[in-house]
Amino acid sequence: MNKVKVSIVGSTGYVGAEVVHGFLSHPGVELVYLTSESFRGKKFSDIYPVYRGLVDKILVSTEEVSYETIGRESDLVITALPHGVSSKVVPQLIEAGCRVIDHSGDFRYKDIDTYTRSYKLDHPHPELLKDAVYGLPELYREQLKTSKLTANPGCYPTCSIIPLTPFLKAGLIEKEGIIIDATSGVTGAGRKEKLEYSFCELDESFKPYGVTGHRHSTEINEQLSFACGDETGKAVKAAFTPHLAPFKRGMLASIYCRPSKLFEKKDTEAVIDVLAKYYESEEFVRVLPKGVLPDVKCVSGSNYIDVTGVYDPDTGLIKLFSAQDNLGKGAALQAIQAFNVMFGFPEGTGLKALTRGV
Repeated sequence: MNKVKVSIVGSTGYVGAEVVHGFLSHPGVELVYLTSESFRGKKFSDIYPVYRGLVDKILVSTEEVSYETIGRESDLVITALPHGVSSKVVPQLIEAGCRVIDHSGDFRYKDIDTYTRSYKLDHPHPELLKDAVYGLPELYREQLKTSKLTANPGCYPTCSIIPLTPFLKAGLIEKEGIIIDATSGVTGAGRKEKLEYSFCELDESFKPYGVTGHRHSTEINEQLSFACGDETGKAVKAAFTPHLAPFKRGMLASIYCRPSKLFEKKDTEAVIDVLAKYYESEEFVRVLPKGVLPDVKCVSGSNYIDVTGVYDPDTGLIKLFSAQDNLGKGAALQAIQAFNVMFGFPEGTGLKALTRGV
């Protein structure tokens, strides 16, 4: 088998390291460059000792090896860089001739004004937004097959968009009044030294943050608007509130929406049936049966997202629930799923190993 040559820019952050972990069991990948500006010259396994004897590749700085060289010598480059940095780096990689999967928010939007408002940044290459493919294989599989630039979705958007899309596409819920409460593990904040992320500050803590103006709100709303047929990306304005919980990895969303007149059979079985039929052929979306609710422990270390829903007769609301690993289906492993689509591998290649069994 001719292996796909892959490089990872920003390999020692949590997302980059999880991409390395995911590719360890992928038979079709050769890792070419792993970059790190902070740990240049060290082995990857020096930073994450669990990889001793598995990934002892020397980390290089982009001062030593240019983006042009990385792009020229790779079939694909996965970038795990901050927002505002990717928008400058990705065009250089594409110009060098490789394909790119980017983990920042810089290429997730179709509307440049929405990006500018959400990230408070000017985009140096807005012309790339029209060609970038949103990297959610369940929704954009055909476009991913030929994509030069894939914008990997945010973790909160993934766990919000997947349960809501079947209902919005069929017109079964109202576009107005959607409420999304979602909780993330601490790895969602990245690998950084900040007092609020230290053990004593987080242990036994549970709190909301970014309660207005969170940048994932606009990403969620644009994609949900596309789902209900609005090409402007402005038809849906869901109320989104993120929360931080004291576990390392995992994400849970509780979503509240009102059924439309088209949702005739108002019961829980009908809610689950909508999800089950829409995702019946999807390998990584597990629709749970009535009475079984998602749990972050059940998806930790995997690329699965568990979803279900109920109809609440007391309020007349549909309640949808989803759980995923924020570093798995919410980031790095979803990128590998998209990679498989882009390069013609079976979609589950390298993604079947579970890191925990109990």
